[in-house]
Amino acid sequence: MQFNVRPYVCGALGRIDTAMLGKLTAAGPKVRPALQTAEAALFSSTPLPPYHRAQGSFAFSWGERRPAAPDDWMTVAETYETPGLIGDGRRVTLHTGALGLVDVYYVRHGDAVYFSSLIQPLLNLVPIAIDWAAWASIIQVTFPMGEATPYTEVKRLPGSSALVFEHDRPMVERRLPRWLRTEPYEAWISPREIVELLHEVYAGYEGRPLLVPVSGGYDSRLLASVAKARGADVESWTTSPDDGTDTDIAFARSITRELGIPHRVITQDAADYPADTVDVARRLEYLTPHHAWYAPFAKEVHRSGRILIDGLAGGPLLKNFMVSGAALEARTQAERSAAVLRSLSLGAPSQPFLSKSAAEWMEETVREQFVAATSMLHGHRAELPLSVLHTRTVRGIARSAVNLVGPEASFAAPFIHPRFFDAALSVGVARKDKGRFYREVLHAANPRVAALPSTNVVKQPLRRVPLRSTAAPARNYSHGMLETLVNRVPGLLSDELHEVIAGGPDALTRFNGWNDRFWVRGLVLFGLWLSDFENDLSDVAPPF
Repeated sequence: MQFNVRPYVCGALGRIDTAMLGKLTAAGPKVRPALQTAEAALFSSTPLPPYHRAQGSFAFSWGERRPAAPDDWMTVAETYETPGLIGDGRRVTLHTGALGLVDVYYVRHGDAVYFSSLIQPLLNLVPIAIDWAAWASIIQVTFPMGEATPYTEVKRLPGSSALVFEHDRPMVERRLPRWLRTEPYEAWISPREIVELLHEVYAGYEGRPLLVPVSGGYDSRLLASVAKARGADVESWTTSPDDGTDTDIAFARSITRELGIPHRVITQDAADYPADTVDVARRLEYLTPHHAWYAPFAKEVHRSGRILIDGLAGGPLLKNFMVSGAALEARTQAERSAAVLRSLSLGAPSQPFLSKSAAEWMEETVREQFVAATSMLHGHRAELPLSVLHTRTVRGIARSAVNLVGPEASFAAPFIHPRFFDAALSVGVARKDKGRFYREVLHAANPRVAALPSTNVVKQPLRRVPLRSTAAPARNYSHGMLETLVNRVPGLLSDELHEVIAGGPDALTRFNGWNDRFWVRGLVLFGLWLSDFENDLSDVAPPF
């Protein structure tokens, strides 16, 4: 990982133990001091000047969008989606962005908090212990929730949160983000106004060469259409999502041809899949089994010299993505939460993958975590899309842009720009049902492109292509990691899965369905984590 655009940072606030701070700064990428006071320390891999400093007060941020002047930490978080460190002489505040896309991890020790933008350096300060609840969520839902990380002692500071040192003790301060403080009642924003807002967002990148990945879906064709309409220097690339059809590539060619945008296909090799999987898992610090297919693409983006335009959050904001009919029709809060969680969770595999006790414990644990992670959204008019945004989007899907493309290359997520976000959120879920509103937006942007086939609708006929993730190299790798689970946590897997694993790598060929593949990926990720930390874990006894 090369910190070319966004720096690696670490530091501490509170009654700082200089020995602990020294261990932290020595454990990660090479850093230099940006700030050192009696109650705050900040180190960065590249020079990090403050955006404000005067008479004992200071303010730093390390996102790509830099604040212009000092302000309340929540205003900075909402406007720029950046973490930062602010001091005013009486209190020191370490804050996240409003959504929390750029991670801040921390550990507590005495009356101090030690923080880092990576988990790994913090592991030098605390014992390494497994957080079973986090792994339950990673396996069943494909990402952890709330503050959880794979490690009991390391926490993640959620979006719209801050660690504050005041009155000689550190404490957590949570605030409601802008979209919860003022409920976005239906403003009857038109599709044309949505497109105009995107034009305004793009104006902030005027004169910069852009790269808009086109997948054949709604989000990417909208972003490409607006970029082209503005006359931007834009290229489009596509890669296989390893879904067994590669329909994305065929549809993307039609879209880019219609727009007259140079198009490139980034190819992948099944032989590279195990190495890609391991590299991505370690780089994402074992937080999700997603994104192995994205690795070759991200490496090419690093060399492109272009700013990546990412469609992050477009689905939940504009087309009710992951919002089921059951969630829309729910009559009680419990029914609504359960329906959203079902949409976010993997469906049942073709045969039991987990032992009965593990499955029951995992289901209950994940349910409790999800309710806690979304409790502030309950009763809000936009609860359903926000539940998806604050969980899956932030902790799972955003990793491709934030941690695989960034910090080597710049990325922009136009859909989370404050003005666009608020406008899209104000459109009621009924108008977005079954993609109706989104299709109107696409038509307003470019009717010819809107008419082309999309991966957001049923794809017929399907052209089947081999999956990298189930080819022989992948099966050999996956089998080895599953054997690790059998040996280290024998009570986790079902008897049926034990029998499959005993049949060798080729026995995994039966797991070709979407749910089966993701169950395997989550368990394989857990096996890799156990292998990588084999010498550091003193206890892997499960709670079930």
